[in-house]
Amino acid sequence: MQLKDYLSQQRGNAKWLAKKLGISMSFLSQMASNSAPISPRRAIEIERYTDGMVTRADCLPSEWVHIWPEFTPRSCKAAVNEAAPKEQ
Repeated sequence: MQLKDYLSQQRGNAKWLAKKLGISMSFLSQMASNSAPISPRRAIEIERYTDGMVTRADCLPSEWVHIWPEFTPRSCKAAVNEAAPKEQ
């Protein structure tokens, strides 16, 4: 899930997450709209505080595989599980 989608899901998400991250709501909004970069450290914090709803891969889509090669996002795991043959 994209950060902007998470923030728009429920009233108060942006304020709560900004407080947890120790940043202003304005800066959080800039990160969500891709006008401010998300650092790898922030990506991990966002993943943790959103209980994995927004993953580090969502925050850094073109970079995560180089930063965390051992990480497999839930969306990739789901795709692999769906593609696996079913036992009869």
